[in-house]
Amino acid sequence: MSDLTKNLKSLSFESGLSEGESGLLHLRAHSAALTFCGCAHAVFLCQLLHSVRDAVQNYCANKSTLLPGELRVGIVGMGHLGKQLLLCILDKTKITASNIKVSTRRPECAGVECFFDNGRLGQWADVLFLCCLPSQLPRVCADLSPRLCTHTLVYSFSSAVPVSRLVQLLGHNFVLKSQHDVAACDNPDVWMTYTHLNTGLREPSLIKWSCPLSRSHSPSLGLKWVLSVLLQAYLQMSKYNVLCLILFLNSYFHFFLQRAFPWISVIDAQTKETPLYSFLVNSKSTQECISSVYSALLEPSPHSN
Repeated sequence: MSDLTKNLKSLSFESGLSEGESGLLHLRAHSAALTFCGCAHAVFLCQLLHSVRDAVQNYCANKSTLLPGELRVGIVGMGHLGKQLLLCILDKTKITASNIKVSTRRPECAGVECFFDNGRLGQWADVLFLCCLPSQLPRVCADLSPRLCTHTLVYSFSSAVPVSRLVQLLGHNFVLKSQHDVAACDNPDVWMTYTHLNTGLREPSLIKWSCPLSRSHSPSLGLKWVLSVLLQAYLQMSKYNVLCLILFLNSYFHFFLQRAFPWISVIDAQTKETPLYSFLVNSKSTQECISSVYSALLEPSPHSN
């Protein structure tokens, strides 16, 4: 649908702004960039974990191993970010509406099951996105803490609350937090091109710029976030006893070096410079492979319009 007010300056957003307010217009573009990239990165995470489960199912098809079910996604909060995220997951991933649930104070018709029970959602979901305000986090975390499953990944969009504080509030170690470097966004106006986020997610150039490893145009997330996502994908596979490499390495290191293979937690991956982080920093080819996987997973899905 075309914008009928595009060339009518008197009806534009900027027309009623004072000189002082006009100086803050760049914040609107930064907000659009953060929303776009935040949703794109969440879609990438869901697509990656969904692909991992497909791989596990194919591996376990002829083996006496516990098969994983479908990836279940929960969203806490249905404000602007929550609604955009829901639409993106429905449109850009293979996750069906029956495997997505939302906890919100105002349950509404959103194409998925909505209710107001944070604890129930935390008990059900494999991946739980927190799309609430920082002021609401203590209450939400108190609801979630006693009912979160051990392997549920909690993903927070709130940049105001550090990951260590989230771990403390939740009493839970599988926490992933988006921490964008807005200063890296050298051309924020590019994100204002599309009024509908789903339309923008079909544009190859925006997908490329939204890559977490991108160093231009987009609010960068960096290698630590990518490392945390890859680690979470590994944990999803090892949960079903598919990967025994870590056990082999532990026994090998213990026999020859009298020490275990260094274990990296999801929290350490985000807050410390681990050996794997150092490897990724120095391996441009690995970074290029990760960027290629990101672009491939965000390509239009077969059922998208």
